[in-house]
Amino acid sequence: MTVERGIVRAFDVRTGNLRWTWDPIAPWAYQTSPRTGAGNAWSTISVDAEHDLVFIPTGSASPDYFGGFRKGDNKWANSVVALRASTGEFVWGFQVVHHDLWDYDVACQPTLFTWKGGTLAVAITTKMGRVFVLNRLTGAPFLPIQERPVPKSDIPGEEAWPTQPASTISLVPEKLSPEDAWGKDAEEKQWCTEKIRAARTGEIFTPPSLQGTLVFPSNVGGVNWGSAAYDPQRHLLFVDTNRLPIFVKLIPKDELAEARKNASDLDRLHGEFARQTGAPFAMFRTPLLAPSGLPCNAPPWGTVAAVDLFEGKKVWDVPLGSFIPGMNTGTITLGGPMATAGGLVFTAATMDNGLRAFDSETGRELWKYDLPAGGQATPMTYTLKGKQYLVIAAGGHGKLGTKQGDYVISFTLP
Repeated sequence: MTVERGIVRAFDVRTGNLRWTWDPIAPWAYQTSPRTGAGNAWSTISVDAEHDLVFIPTGSASPDYFGGFRKGDNKWANSVVALRASTGEFVWGFQVVHHDLWDYDVACQPTLFTWKGGTLAVAITTKMGRVFVLNRLTGAPFLPIQERPVPKSDIPGEEAWPTQPASTISLVPEKLSPEDAWGKDAEEKQWCTEKIRAARTGEIFTPPSLQGTLVFPSNVGGVNWGSAAYDPQRHLLFVDTNRLPIFVKLIPKDELAEARKNASDLDRLHGEFARQTGAPFAMFRTPLLAPSGLPCNAPPWGTVAAVDLFEGKKVWDVPLGSFIPGMNTGTITLGGPMATAGGLVFTAATMDNGLRAFDSETGRELWKYDLPAGGQATPMTYTLKGKQYLVIAAGGHGKLGTKQGDYVISFTLP
């Protein structure tokens, strides 16, 4: 079996010569049978040139939803790792998920900022909606982190890690029960209630199962692509969040063809099957959506939020976008926010194609512009001849189903 490795490589920009390599999951990954892989640098690397450090955000080891032959916590998958930029030497690492079974990649670029008293810090945002704040040079936590017990797996051969790290900052709900079901009318609410009741549910980190497990927060987030923005004057971190449950079902390998054949039209439309090569179980996953296409959990389904990193608490959290005209439902987002020194937060990322500006201190929406295609990107800003500009690439996104295009749109700020 071919295994894709998640090796990080550094090259000399002047000569093109390879300077060093670092493998996030060696040596344990290559001692398993079948071998595992991935753990790759999933998002953008952050650099502290002054202190010769690079910060690598890593994804999950393969396969995503079964870890029976990758026993242990699987370091350094699902982590942020600090390496010496000049040599690739390991300095420190922090694993946000042990023995990942939920596709909880670190999908965001680590945010470098200055902590109280001038100490250097890094903030890690996650798909679980948890934010970890660490000393940039040592990896020591600035805000408390607890290892909390989590549910066991009921899959033969699977040894789920018994605890997971919890931070003091949690941005999204971490549990969905039948009583929490939502629908646009009574009929859809009942449909959602029955779907939730039929699945294995519980707290965050409930493992995948043959019955089918409701994963919430899901692999869509929490905080996903686009990462975070930071306002150093107000020590506020800004993020776009998602609140979408995913139904994940493990399927014995010899039953995969039959499961594909018998899938409902709704599951064919929204779901996906994966073989999980080398594992005894294939996988089916689908967002928990009612027949109308709306999520089965109560809105908002997407928000933009501000966190005071010095205080370790959420300051505001407001719906971002809307599925239903006249209602602030929020939508699933793929993209990130950008903050200005003038007290504004700009973000698009939504399924309604809107680019919006928010007051950084209150979260009040100040402005909205309808983009000609989906703004699944992070805005940027720059100044030219004394004038400040805001730019976003509006290209749409296939999985979200937003309108696609090839637009780059620029605005001026007063």
